[in-house]
Amino acid sequence: MVSRLLLGMDLYEYQGKELFRRHGLPTGAGKLAQTPAEARAAAEELGAAVVVKAQVHVGGRGKAGGVKVAASPEEAEARAAAILGMEIKGHVVRRLWIESAAEIEREYYLSVTLDRGAKKPLFMFTTEGGVEIEQVAATNPEALVKLHVDPLEGFHPWHGRALTFGAGIADANERRQIERLASQLYEVFTSCDATLCEINPLVVTKAGELLALDAKVTVDDNALFRHEDIAAMRDPEAAPLEERAAREKGVTYVKLDGEIGVLGNGAGLVMSTLDLVALAGGRPANFCDLGGGGAAQGVVDALEVISADPQVKAIVFNIFGGITRCDEVARGILQALEAIAIAQPIVVRFDGTNAEEGRRLLSEAKLTNVYPEPTMLEAAKRAVELAG
Repeated sequence: MVSRLLLGMDLYEYQGKELFRRHGLPTGAGKLAQTPAEARAAAEELGAAVVVKAQVHVGGRGKAGGVKVAASPEEAEARAAAILGMEIKGHVVRRLWIESAAEIEREYYLSVTLDRGAKKPLFMFTTEGGVEIEQVAATNPEALVKLHVDPLEGFHPWHGRALTFGAGIADANERRQIERLASQLYEVFTSCDATLCEINPLVVTKAGELLALDAKVTVDDNALFRHEDIAAMRDPEAAPLEERAAREKGVTYVKLDGEIGVLGNGAGLVMSTLDLVALAGGRPANFCDLGGGGAAQGVVDALEVISADPQVKAIVFNIFGGITRCDEVARGILQALEAIAIAQPIVVRFDGTNAEEGRRLLSEAKLTNVYPEPTMLEAAKRAVELAG
C-alpha cells in the first residue's frame, strides 16, 4: 500500500529507456506498436528474432504472459494479437514494445531509489537479476549490495567500485561497464527528479556487452513542472477511473484495494487514519487529502470521487480544524449530500476550530447516513462496523 502513496508518475518501459538513452545507457533497439500490424512492421524493420513486451505500469509481465519471443514478423504479429487487450494486475495492455532479442549470458539487477528514511539515494545491485528484488532480499540477502549516496557529494567512481567489488564481479571489463552504467543511472535519477530508476534485468550478452533489458522509472509528481517533456509522457488511461476523475477535479487521491473510503485534511492525518482503519480490522479503499483549507466545494468534489467507487462500503471523514474550519467542512458535507446521492454511511470526526459548530450543523440536519464520533479510533471502528 505504501508504494501507491508515494505520489509519482510511473513511466512505461519504452519511455524509461528513452531517458536512459539520453544519458548514454545501453539499451536494445526497439519500436513501439499499438496494433498487431504495427508489431509485424516493427519486427520486419528490426530483423531476426524479437521480444514482444506488454507496456503496463506493474511488474510480473512475464509470468502473466505479457512477454513473448517471436522468431519471425508473422509470429510477432500473432504474439501481439494475443497480448493486446490482456489484463495484467488490473492494467489493460494497449501498447507493446517490440525489441531485438538479446543473446543473454548473465542477468544482474541494478537500481537507485529514494531512501526516505535516510533521506539519500540508495543503490541496490545483485548478480541475481531477472527476479523480483524483494525475493532476493528475503531468500539471499547477502547477495544484495546496498550503498547510499550523499546527495551533496554526488556519485563518484568509488561508489561504482563498491558496488561491483561488493557483488564479487571478477571480470575487469565487466566491472568498468557496470561502474560507468551506475554513474549514468544516477544522472538519470537526479536530472529527472526520479524516485526510482530500476534495471531488471541488466544483462551481459554473449559478446560481453551490458544492456538495460528493462527500465522502470518513477518521477516525483511535484517536480514535473520542471520537466514538461516527461510530464507529456503521462498516460491518463493508465490510472484507475477514480484517480482520473480526482485529477480532473484537483483532488489529491490514490486508489487502494479496500472497502473503507478515507478522507481527511492533511497527508499525515490521512495516513494515520489509514493505519487506524487497518487496526480496526478494515481495509482502506483510498487515500484522499482535502488539504489545509477544507472549502465546501472541495468536500463535494472529494466525496463525489470516493462514493463513486463501487468497492467503498463506508466512508470515514477525519478533520482536525487548524487552518480548516470544521463548520465549513460540515457545510461541504451537507452540500455534497444535497448535490449527489451518497448511499454509503459517512462517519465524521471533528476536532479543533469550530468543531462544536460543525457537529451542531450535522446534528440539526438529521441525516440518516451520517454518524459523528468523538475520536479517530472510534470513527475508524464505526466505519468498519458499518461496512459490514
